[in-house]
Amino acid sequence: MRSVFLVLLFFFVFCVQDEKIILFLGDSLSAGFGLDLEEAFPSLIQKQIEQEKLPFKVINAGLSGETTAGGLRRIDWLLKQPIDVLVIELGGNDGLRGIPPSETAKNLQGIIDKARAKYPHVQIVLAGMQAPPNMGKDYTEQFRAVFPTLAKKNAITFIPFLLEGVAGNPSLNLPDGIHPTAEGHRIIAQTVWNTLHPLLSRTLEAHRK
Repeated sequence: MRSVFLVLLFFFVFCVQDEKIILFLGDSLSAGFGLDLEEAFPSLIQKQIEQEKLPFKVINAGLSGETTAGGLRRIDWLLKQPIDVLVIELGGNDGLRGIPPSETAKNLQGIIDKARAKYPHVQIVLAGMQAPPNMGKDYTEQFRAVFPTLAKKNAITFIPFLLEGVAGNPSLNLPDGIHPTAEGHRIIAQTVWNTLHPLLSRTLEAHRK
């Protein structure tokens, strides 16, 4: 009996240590506003990971109403958990509130810098966001440019627009016109997976070397 216990204990410890962590730092989109948490796209990503039998675990740090400034304030606490991949899904609320794009860029850069300072080998994915058209052409263009500019500057993986194929489609959004339905989240999950899957493969290869 003791030997069986030791084998199970060893297996548990080995699996926990070998499991790599993906942290989703986001707002109400990651949190699955208006839906059950398992319908939110980070949970769907976890299901895909399990189907592919990949040694990754998703931690969903989505918080409704979160801005890039809030994400920057939270990141130190979140980084107490070792992570291998950081997916940054923030900025939507900045755009809705008309926060200066330069401030959004500064906050996102701060998150990237803190993550790399704590875990130099962390892989970072930045999801692009867009401001609503009623904010005016100059603002929306400046805001949209924040994300690809940061991705290029920091040489990180980039998702051009998280809500591609979902934003502006009434059938894929809740009555507020902002938050996706369960079907909308399935589309978002596929958009994220198309970018994340190759990155996870590269991360595994790097760990084997």
